[in-house]
Amino acid sequence: MKEFPKNKIPLMEKFYTLQGEGMHSGRPAVFIRLAGCDVGCVWCDVKESWDENAHPLEDIDDLVAYVLSTGCDFVVITGGEPTLYDLTVLTNSLATNNIEIAIETSGTNELIGHFDWVTFSPKKFKKPLEEYYNNSNELKVIVFHKSDLQWAVSHQQKIKNKCELYLQPEWSKMDQLMPEILDFIKLNPHWKLSLQTHKFIDIP
Repeated sequence: MKEFPKNKIPLMEKFYTLQGEGMHSGRPAVFIRLAGCDVGCVWCDVKESWDENAHPLEDIDDLVAYVLSTGCDFVVITGGEPTLYDLTVLTNSLATNNIEIAIETSGTNELIGHFDWVTFSPKKFKKPLEEYYNNSNELKVIVFHKSDLQWAVSHQQKIKNKCELYLQPEWSKMDQLMPEILDFIKLNPHWKLSLQTHKFIDIP
């Protein structure tokens, strides 16, 4: 767990937009993208988030004030890999202000903080912790190769609680993989399709 001065956290960007993926797709959301990553997916589209030293430390009070200024009641904490940090101070402050909090994580570190929705997106580049099979609300598997469909099943079989299941084609492979994904979902209707709708409509 990386430590920084009290009440500060490495921030790449913050912005108010719509959630583009998964269960909350289409919902207004403030995104808090933290800097730093211990996974390093080859197809990551935000590689500039990987180095926490390349981004300034943001005061958590200022970050929460920004969220409140938007009037939005839903925050998505993402990265990079946001579980590199103890998020207790940030999430408690948001929760005190009646903000619903979601996190998107590869599950590579202990989850520390208050979260209303946990999207667990395991990656082959680094094994996730077992705890995420017990405490996630959404399992979202990025499909880069057709073999990832059976890899997704291997994770689904380890889920212990009620969890939404999503398959999402990697953006550059979407046209190639969509027929395979659709056929799989029709044969396995407990899975759903997630698309990066924000890219279709050109919003952050």
